Amino acid sequence: MAIVFVDTNIVINYIKERDNEKLVSFIDSFDKVYINDVVIMELYQGARDKKELNYIKKKIMKFEVLNMNQEIISLARKILDRYTLSHNTKIMDALIASTVIMYNIDLYTLNKKDFKYLKQVILIDP
Repeated sequence: MAIVFVDTNIVINYIKERDNEKLVSFIDSFDKVYINDVVIMELYQGARDKKELNYIKKKIMKFEVLNMNQEIISLARKILDRYTLSHNTKIMDALIASTVIMYNIDLYTLNKKDFKYLKQVILIDP
């Protein structure tokens, strides 16, 4: 079964339907596509009004949500401790990275620089 975790930037392009036939086709080729609460919160934060927020909520129903737990949060804290000064790691990126590491899922993102130094994170290209 083909599975993938999609970063917020991919979901934004997917739900906004920005000249992205290739992206939509690629995402739809997976049996399961995952996000976590971090991605959901970033999407909600980007909504400009209630109508857009409701649209986002409807569109992300396609994705399955991976639960975050204490183990994921602890790993994110370790990632930040090790890489925040050397690689300017952000909290949200550390939480996404720790989620894909703990669930052993490949990550699809447009911001490869945010994750490429983490050997346990497997980045994919369409």
